[in-house]
Order: sequence, then structure tokens, then C-alpha cells
Amino acid sequence: MNKPEGQQQFKKKLNPMDVWAIAFGCIIGWGAFINPGEKFLPNSGVLGTAIAIAIGAIIMIIISFSYAYMIKKHPKAGGEFIFAKQCFGRIPAYICGWFLIAAYLSNVPLNSTALGLVVDGIAPGSLHFGFSYEIAGKTIYLGEILLACGVLILFAVINMLGTKKAGIVQTILAVLLGSTVIVLVIAALASPLTKWSNMGNIWGYFKLPDDPKLGGIGITSSIFATLAIAPWAFVGFETIPQAAEEFKFSFKKVIFIMVIAILFGTFVYVANNTITALVIEKWPEYIASGGSWPLLYAAQQILGKIPGTIILAVAVLSAILSGIMGFYMASSRLIFSMGREGYLPKRFGTVDKKHSVPQFAILFCLIISLVGPFLGRNALSWFVDMASIGTSIGFGFTCLAAFITMKKEKDGSIFMKIITLSGLAFSIVFIVIQLVPIGGLGVNFSIPSYIIFAVWIVLGAAFFLWQFLSKKKIEKDVESLNEDNVEKNEEQ
Repeated sequence: MNKPEGQQQFKKKLNPMDVWAIAFGCIIGWGAFINPGEKFLPNSGVLGTAIAIAIGAIIMIIISFSYAYMIKKHPKAGGEFIFAKQCFGRIPAYICGWFLIAAYLSNVPLNSTALGLVVDGIAPGSLHFGFSYEIAGKTIYLGEILLACGVLILFAVINMLGTKKAGIVQTILAVLLGSTVIVLVIAALASPLTKWSNMGNIWGYFKLPDDPKLGGIGITSSIFATLAIAPWAFVGFETIPQAAEEFKFSFKKVIFIMVIAILFGTFVYVANNTITALVIEKWPEYIASGGSWPLLYAAQQILGKIPGTIILAVAVLSAILSGIMGFYMASSRLIFSMGREGYLPKRFGTVDKKHSVPQFAILFCLIISLVGPFLGRNALSWFVDMASIGTSIGFGFTCLAAFITMKKEKDGSIFMKIITLSGLAFSIVFIVIQLVPIGGLGVNFSIPSYIIFAVWIVLGAAFFLWQFLSKKKIEKDVESLNEDNVEKNEEQ
């Protein structure tokens, strides 16, 4: 049987290292390097952050077993969307895919806007040229827009040139990212400036004399404040099934690749946070006083200003660029899959014959992403709040699909069924704590994010109805045409 148009096969070009690089590069972004000063140390301290990230990693590993199981059952581009379609039908699959598009695609422009922050941290004001304006309290300069847009275009082109080329670039970036963080750890352990006594407030800010900025925080709240953002922190390992059709290795290796990517991500988060506290004496006062980018300051202290700046710049740039590359791949494969299955216009579900990639889907991702730098990082953060929700929804559908598939096919051990239900429970908890304000943890949506979330739901419903009605009209026209042809043949 001939394959219908838009059902072309991908070429199997990705080896295990490429796939690990995609997952690891998506997990670790700019946030892993800036959040020690903005969220982790203030909210959870050194020990609170380490415990929260470790628990988060365990939860993600539990969830990853459901992904590994479902990839073997349905090794098609689209991942969670395909799992939902096979187990729950058309509407649940569309809901899953629609929110995953928001999760993956929003991370592409957000990573690009972080480039301006890196350059500004290393060479302050160097991109502040041309026209400027303000959105959501953030001043946006032409220089920052040009840099972000240029990188978005470059990496879209690399993706369009073929999966193998993109995989090679992604692997190089991921190795650079991991290597530079290891260098920072070794330098910190060898430095005389590193003092274990500097860790001080291991659970976060405790009330210090005459300083109202440093309020107290409980141990449970300390851990939960960081654990609650685990879906955001580890978003990326679940991008692996999006490229399942391009694996040139056994699907049995998927669980191993996912776990290694999660563990590497855990190492980077904990290492960056701990280095910052070990090196900077009285880090609570330093952060509370508005000290900018404490990890950069720590790197400069232990390696020297220029070497420290270079090492950290390479690490952060590798994280940002690998995030852009990885989420381009995940977004385009998801959109391709939804197009191929008829949930999006048919053009999205086509593969370029020369390079064997969904070029139209990649081009669409580029066009949407190019809007991001003009909005600025603060406004984009409202959209990215949906990334955690979209990811958690994907987690939930995958875990439930794995459980149902095991029951239906009488497959899987009792242990695996418990694992899948545990993953489903964690997914629901993550969704609830983001959508419902709980105990002042500050992890739920902001007001603009709630508005955008509602708008995204309305847009999704409207688009689904439009697609559904269009398909019904086409089917009705085809049926009517066939009836007319039958009548003509009978008359003849």
C-alpha cells in the first residue's frame, strides 16, 4: 500500500549520545545558572535546594518509566500526543498536544532572550543601542532583539539541514555544558576561598539582626518551594519520544538515557547552587543587597576574573543554545505529528525529502519564536508559566496511558503499575500547586499568566472546532460528490 501524502518516513539518524544531548540540553537552561541567586538559595538554601532537586529527580525518574514503556509501544513522533490518541481518543489527544506546544515552543524564544542577559552580565550595556521601549517593566533594546533573532534564525537553519547535523551540534553543546560545570566544581573544591562554614543558612534566609529583608523560612516550606517547580526544572527529558522515529538504536536504551539525563541535570542544579554558597562569604546579605549574578561572582573569585567569566560564559551559552536546539526539535516533531494525524493543517505533517526533517513545522516554530525577542523576557515569562502546566499534563497522560495499556494488554508487573499510578499522582499534584495558590509558596501563576492560560484554552477550543467543522464539510462534500458520480453512472 502506498503511503498517503505527508506520511513520509524520517531517516534514523540519532544515536544514544544525540538523544541524551537533546534531553540534557533541554533540562538545563539559563535558569540553572541564575536561579541560585534568584530562587534556590533565598527560598531553600543549600541543603533545602539539594533535597528538593533530588526528590524532584526521583519523581521524574518514576515518570520516565512510563515514557520508556510507551515509546516501545508507540515509537512515533509526537510522544505524549500519540500516547493520548491511542489510549483516550481524539479530544484528549488534542488537549495534550495543544498544551505541549505551549510548553515546548515558549522555551525557544525565552532561551534566546537570555543571550542578552549573558552579554550584559559580561559586558554591561554593550547591547543597549538603537531604539528601546518597555514591556512588563523590562526595557528592550534593538541590540538585544537583533542578537536573539539572529540566533533563532541560525538554529532553525541548522535544524532544517538535517537531524544528523542538528544532533552533532547538540552533542557538542551538551558536552561543553557538562564539562564546564565539572571544571567549576573542581576549581571550587581546590580553592582556598571555599569554606563549608559559608553555607550558613542551609534552609534559606533566616531572620538576621537588623535586616528585615532576610525573613525566616521553615524547613518543609524551604524544600517544597523548590520541589514545586520540578516540572519546570526538569522539563526536557520527556522531549525524547518526540524524535522516536529517528532513533537508530534499540528502544530498550531509552530508560537509561532518560535517567542519565535527569541525573546530569540534578548534578548541574545542585553544583551551581552549592558552589555559589561555598565561595561567597555571607551570601544571604550579598543576594539581599541586590548582588547581581552571584554564581558569576563566585566563578570569578575561584578562577580569576577573566578565566572565571570565560568558563561560566561557555557554560551558560551552551545551556541556552542547546535549549534552543532541543526545543526546536521537540516542537517541530510534535507539530509535525499533529499535522500528520489531522489535528493541524496537512502541510505541517510533511517531511522534506532531501533533508528528511519537517521543514514547514520548523519554519512555523521560527516565525512564532521571532515574536519573542520583541516582547522581552518578563512578558515571555507569563507564557513560560504554561510550560510547567503543559509538561505536567503530558506527564499525566503518559502515566495513565501506560497503566491502561498494561491492563489492556495484560502486560507489566505490579511494580510497574504502581510506578505509573505514582507518576500520575505526582502529575496531578504539580498541576494543582501551580494553578491553585497554596500557603503562600509563590509557585502558582501570576495574574497575567492566568489570563494567558485562559486565552490559550479558548484559542485551542476555537481551532479544534474550526478543524473539526472543516473536516466534516470536506467529508460531506466528498460524500455528496461520490453520490453524484453514482447517479451519473446509473443514468448512463
